[in-house]
Amino acid sequence: MSAGQHHRRSVPGRRGRLAALAAFTVLASGALTGVAPAAFAAGDVRPFNEALDHAAESYDVPRDLLAAVGYGESRLDGHDGQPSQAGGYGVMHLVSNPDQHTLEEAARLTGRSPAELRGDTGSNLLGGAAVLRARADALGLSAAERDDIDAWYGAVAKYSGAEAATARLYADTVYRFLADGLATSVDGERVEVAARDVAPEIPEAPEVGPAAVSQDYPSARWVPAAAGNFASGRSAAISQVVVHVTQGSYAGSISWFQNPTAKVSAHYVIRSSDGEVTQMVKDADTAYHARSANASSLGIEHEGFVDDPAWFTEAMYRSSAALTAYLCEQYGIPKDRSHIVGHVEVPGNDHTDPGPNWDWAHYMELVGGESGAVDELTFASYATQLSGSSGPQVKAVQRLLTDLEYTPGAVDGAFGSATQAAVRAFQQDKGLEADGIVGKATWTALLSAGSTPTLRSGSSGEAVSRLQRALTAASGKTVAVDGSFGSGTAQAVRAYQSARSLEADGVVGAATWQALQSGR
Repeated sequence: MSAGQHHRRSVPGRRGRLAALAAFTVLASGALTGVAPAAFAAGDVRPFNEALDHAAESYDVPRDLLAAVGYGESRLDGHDGQPSQAGGYGVMHLVSNPDQHTLEEAARLTGRSPAELRGDTGSNLLGGAAVLRARADALGLSAAERDDIDAWYGAVAKYSGAEAATARLYADTVYRFLADGLATSVDGERVEVAARDVAPEIPEAPEVGPAAVSQDYPSARWVPAAAGNFASGRSAAISQVVVHVTQGSYAGSISWFQNPTAKVSAHYVIRSSDGEVTQMVKDADTAYHARSANASSLGIEHEGFVDDPAWFTEAMYRSSAALTAYLCEQYGIPKDRSHIVGHVEVPGNDHTDPGPNWDWAHYMELVGGESGAVDELTFASYATQLSGSSGPQVKAVQRLLTDLEYTPGAVDGAFGSATQAAVRAFQQDKGLEADGIVGKATWTALLSAGSTPTLRSGSSGEAVSRLQRALTAASGKTVAVDGSFGSGTAQAVRAYQSARSLEADGVVGAATWQALQSGR
């Protein structure tokens, strides 16, 4: 949109379209609050706030607007310089992908290197402010107009890099944050945006009609993914639901799936703050989201990042569970953890989502199905268990000990004194540190215990499943447990052998079994 197309002073009816946002009560409900305000001393100002203020002042961008854009993109978390799904970096999500280059633009505008912009939060804030200012300049905002936070709506929409309807959705979200106010924590530092009345000046053109409604799930918006990011039809019956995390924002992920260079998509995307659902690929078509499971599954993306549980709100859980329950009923999918799985659990994938912060027990309870692991012993990762722990992984420890003729007491998922004594006895017998704590070494020894047949590519059966679980525990990386010794298992075996100075031939013989069963 050129500056001439941007009608700065729109009619009162349009200018007031979002005034009702001030009544939105997300902050009061805690959905957008990273940490309770009482956790900070009044007036506590530390480096992030200083960097935010400096970036806003340097490019004459309203400080609270800059904070709200960053919060919508990343919850003000730089994620240690790791990129989002769309190739965006840092708290301001400066993007470098085939169609969007705000990272490189920020480098030109600020004189900072791309490496600084990716890894240094202060530089990233400067870069985001510089790009926002460039969008405002392109729309013809004067110095006086830049002081009016409502005048920035068009620049915020442009910052998203999205198509018209998605750009509007992006800007609406930012102004909702401004209406509600924010209170969050960045490395223990309180960052606030005060709630205010907002009446953003929405450009008259291009006009965007009401959102289309999904024909598959009536509660969802319909925004189709780019044609090259999915395949028409299916080659297998729908038999699974796969849970994903976007590694990016809601609007950003929708925009990425609309980008023809992405070559990825999902059937549904769910917003963190309120559980809004957007469908992007029809159920009858094959989204590109889970490699080996694409043809037989429905993919649901959840706004957020794997390492930050603040994104996984109750509104998101409930909305997603309602969608999953509906899909299971529509397509005859059993409501259990063999058929409702995480991306990490799909064979042939190298992703970790939804990660350890996703509450599977709560989610499955909301779905109305059976909670727990894919089976009683298989998990995407094995956490340390000790006295006082509880849950399905403790139950797995107890079952394994019982099968090995130790006496952990009842297999009830509660790590009490009897379980601790049984763990110590097992550790002593295996030459492990007898501390009664089930860490990586003890998990590896427990999961691999049993017969030691030679296994290689093409082998199958329960011994392969034992091997796959033990490799997951030993390496800290998920190895799909399907009882089939394929290329993924062979690769994991070689990596394990190499790391322990064994012959890295991908064949599990006596030496490899001995290493596993001794907890190495």
